[in-house]
Amino acid sequence: MNRILRRLLRIWKLLVLFLLAGAAFAYAMFQGGFVSWFLFYSFLPFAIYGALLAMYPLKVWKAVRKITKHEYTAMEKMTVELELTRSSVFPLFYLVVEDVFSNSLKEQASGKVLVFPGFKRRIVLSYHIDAVPRGEHLFTEVAVKTGDPLGLMEKELKLALSDQIIVYPVYEELSYKPFMTHYDQGATVSKERVQRDTTMAVGIREYQTGDRFSWINWKASAKRDSFMTKEFEQKQSHDILVVLDCEKSEKFETLVSFTASLIRGIIRKGAQAGLLTVEKERTTFPIRGGEGQRSLLFHHLAKCEDASPLSLANVLDNEMSLLQQQATLLITTTNLTKQLVEKTSYLANKRYQVAVFLVKEANESLTQEERSLKAAASSRGIMVIPVSKGRFKDAFLEVATS
Repeated sequence: MNRILRRLLRIWKLLVLFLLAGAAFAYAMFQGGFVSWFLFYSFLPFAIYGALLAMYPLKVWKAVRKITKHEYTAMEKMTVELELTRSSVFPLFYLVVEDVFSNSLKEQASGKVLVFPGFKRRIVLSYHIDAVPRGEHLFTEVAVKTGDPLGLMEKELKLALSDQIIVYPVYEELSYKPFMTHYDQGATVSKERVQRDTTMAVGIREYQTGDRFSWINWKASAKRDSFMTKEFEQKQSHDILVVLDCEKSEKFETLVSFTASLIRGIIRKGAQAGLLTVEKERTTFPIRGGEGQRSLLFHHLAKCEDASPLSLANVLDNEMSLLQQQATLLITTTNLTKQLVEKTSYLANKRYQVAVFLVKEANESLTQEERSLKAAASSRGIMVIPVSKGRFKDAFLEVATS
């Protein structure tokens, strides 16, 4: 229907153009004189150009979009280059080129450029997005629009040209430290030293590069005339389930950034991590380790939104029967409530290991109510750890000093 209307509109504009040319000619014929004929001959080139433009096929234009890479980190600068080529040399007064992309990018860039091609067969133009927002963004088409100088004739063409980029959340360097030590935690043996219990020596061995000075067994070293170190009990893998609060929040971007930093820190330490989010739909990732798992979780964090219809306390209530009891639950949120403290306390009583990270913006302090709730949670054995944007590395200072 829209296509038919556009075609009728072009026909109507062409008729108006001919009517104006006819009116100018009739005026010159009946009026005579220099002025009337000057007006007619002055308008005649515009009328001829408009008629030729009406017959000019915009389909001769071809477009190529060049994006340097398809994976970004939020707030990175992005450059997009468009190359338009055609086979004919028909002169064009102007050309409006618009790169059509997701609404999520429109706040950062318009993607619309005005050029004056003239007889050029090849046009190269570019635009920049100074700070690419987190998410999955689609580039769908390139729209080309031209017209005559009087604006009587306009033509538009949409060239299908699909591209997709993924923008991962910003992360900060964070060194993860386990909250508790349990020999029956997880299902596989880990060789990471962060998983090794240094309170229970089960034997001795020769000193190896990287062993701590405090591990040296001085009596055994004196007897054998060489450095000997204690052999410690190897713990099972450290399994962690991260629960991201997807309830509506103005600080959601900071929350996602901290969650990404947390997951990266956990996996880099050799522990295994899973993720649970409840947006409009529930999404869960089983607890695994390795770089592949980190990439999978980051890809989900790039696309997740604060669109959960449930509070975090209700989410935990619904998921309680599905939670792995041997895993540590690390909850990231921007909203500490009484219901959340009660629910995490209930989980702790059921022998779950739970810690809550309360994410704040830079230089934002706890409110009086949050301090009271933090104290109440602490009295029930729940750690509530405030973390601020730009200082995510301090998240485990309390663990290191405890």
